[in-house]
Amino acid sequence: MLQNKAYAAYANNKIMTASPAELTLMLYDGAIKFCNIAIMAVEKEDIQQAHTNIRKVERIIEEFQSTLDDKYPVSKDFNNVYTYLHRRLVEANIKKDKEILEEVLVHLRTMRDAWKEVMQATCNGNKLHVS
Repeated sequence: MLQNKAYAAYANNKIMTASPAELTLMLYDGAIKFCNIAIMAVEKEDIQQAHTNIRKVERIIEEFQSTLDDKYPVSKDFNNVYTYLHRRLVEANIKKDKEILEEVLVHLRTMRDAWKEVMQATCNGNKLHVS
């Protein structure tokens, strides 16, 4: 019990002291984790666990969409991707379809990896040029 409280305090502190970029990375990691859990639940035919974890991924995608800044043209592209992923998650939840979840997982990993590269480039003092 004490160990659980210590971990919860550590996790809370990690979140509270994270930069916005680090929080975004944590959200991507969470979405990937929950998508993996949903895939395993579908394989085990655990409908409730699959549903619960697909909904968690949906809520993270919704959070990403709600924080997009429309003043940047790339926001529209991200919104389109997030809308597509959300639609696929809804479909996966209705059908409990492992293949759709695996497709979403590929997209989430690609986006997370790209985000990590952006973070590393900006931390190293490199300037990013978006064309």
